[in-house]
Amino acid sequence: MDQSRIRNFCIIAHIDHGKSTLADRLLQLTDTVADREMQAQLLDSMDLEREKGVTIKASAVRMTYTAEDGNQYVMNLIDTPGHVDFGYEVSRALQACEGALLVVDATQGVEAQTLANLYLAIDADLEIIPVINKIDLPAAMPDDVAEEVEAITGIDALDCIPVSAKTGENCRAILEAIVAQMSPPNESETNPFRALIFDSHYDKYKGVIAYVRVFEGSMNARDIVHFMSNEEEVDPIEVGIFEPMMKKVKTLNTGEVGYIATGFKSVQEVRVGDTITLKKNMAETPLSGFSPAKPMVFAGFFPADNEEYNELKEALEKLQLNDAALTYEPEVSNALNFGFRVGFLGMFHMEIIQERLEREYDLSIVATAPSVRYELVDAEGDVRMIESPAELPEDGSYEEIREPWMRVQIFTPDEYYGVIMDLATKRRGELISQEYPAPKRVILTYDLPLAELIVDFYDRLKSGTRGYASMDYDFNEYRPSDLVKLEVLVNKAEVDALTMIVHRDMAYQRGQKLVTALKDKIPRQMFEVPIQASVGKRVISRANVRAMRKDVLAKCYGGDITRKKKLLEKQKKGKKRMKMIGNVEVPQEAFMSVLSLGDD
Repeated sequence: MDQSRIRNFCIIAHIDHGKSTLADRLLQLTDTVADREMQAQLLDSMDLEREKGVTIKASAVRMTYTAEDGNQYVMNLIDTPGHVDFGYEVSRALQACEGALLVVDATQGVEAQTLANLYLAIDADLEIIPVINKIDLPAAMPDDVAEEVEAITGIDALDCIPVSAKTGENCRAILEAIVAQMSPPNESETNPFRALIFDSHYDKYKGVIAYVRVFEGSMNARDIVHFMSNEEEVDPIEVGIFEPMMKKVKTLNTGEVGYIATGFKSVQEVRVGDTITLKKNMAETPLSGFSPAKPMVFAGFFPADNEEYNELKEALEKLQLNDAALTYEPEVSNALNFGFRVGFLGMFHMEIIQERLEREYDLSIVATAPSVRYELVDAEGDVRMIESPAELPEDGSYEEIREPWMRVQIFTPDEYYGVIMDLATKRRGELISQEYPAPKRVILTYDLPLAELIVDFYDRLKSGTRGYASMDYDFNEYRPSDLVKLEVLVNKAEVDALTMIVHRDMAYQRGQKLVTALKDKIPRQMFEVPIQASVGKRVISRANVRAMRKDVLAKCYGGDITRKKKLLEKQKKGKKRMKMIGNVEVPQEAFMSVLSLGDD
């Protein structure tokens, strides 16, 4: 295929603005998928994606379109996620494209992720085509939204394409705009072969399958490929394209998007962002990849049954292959034995990974309370990272501790201004700026500690604004804070999996709520179980789980009082001995209760 007839583009938008539905219409218009095979959200192949109604993984598909000028064009579409936690998937997809469709909901207008994804596309130097979707809805305001797009992006409101992805109205205009406005790939076909790996997944028959965008040269299925980052070489099992299922082809040429089935069984050998070249005519320099994702949230994942440790390790390895933002390392807990400290981009990312482990790999997981990565400055002035609260040394043995602060943008109707101010202030937020991009719409920019953001900030924002507000956040800086380690003791034994790092001003409040929550979750024993929250050597909150009591006097009808006293004394001694050797199991609900400690 002539390069001038190739168009590589992606669809970017805020969550629920209709990316996947628009992708369905484009697949139908180009006859890529027959009507009898068509189903809603075709590219969302994962069960979780269908259930939650969100795209989690970027997916690629090749379409062939005959334009009004009579020429046939090959269009490689990459559908991307919209949720803030999967922005890394978007940044990777953009590297394989020359243009992007910016989809905006005609009823809701520009929202936080619309803007965040737009900036990513501009940084990648892509041609932007704005699309106003859902014009079939009674509440649609396509003209107002087009003006809002112009105010924020600088793209003329008249250039916005109004469509309904649900009914298919005016969707062909998008394909014509892609042909007319997006530039084709413009790379050398004679230079040594270079292709960028922008995604991958594991297939039990074909091994690791690398999704590639070819930037220079061409390869055929018999060529031995060379991975530039780790010097690995492999004779591919097959090469192919996505239509949208994998279809085997003989060659991959400049400008095309396809896959290479490597046959590798180990996940470490194929790295997303790596450059592939050929052994017979090797390129000298790799392509500029993209910066690796930095996990923001960390939690301990432990198998409920310790014998499943190896299965959990293998499952995390395979998930990491098609989710480069996932990191993990072994961890040992005195309460939960062997497991892993796993890094995520956010709480939704953590929820998805946990569900995938339980569904796809049939594992039962105990997850600890999430924490963030802190910087610790020791007495000598050396800086080291702390990913688990258990790593924080005793108070006084370090110079200072710094926590990550995020720059948060909140888009909201101005009637909820006060609700958001109250929510952010309770979470130690600092107002940076406010803008009015359209009448009755305000953008509030805050600096917020990540530790306050990850637990339930998003849920409270949505419930407080009846779902109208949206948010996006980026890492800003590490700041010194007065932080302390809040430890939990159950029956005088420390439960390291419940330890958390909190601001000193909030330690008493958090400790009290945690102890109260645990008191309801830990089952009663034959002896009294004390639950304590402590900071350093000082206990700041305590509650007791009352003992189950057997009535040892049930069979004593009258008689000498000393007999009754003797039986009660014997029971008291037995309970005391049991308490010394008794072991209290902390159920999974207790670990999850840490997540729901509200501000009320």
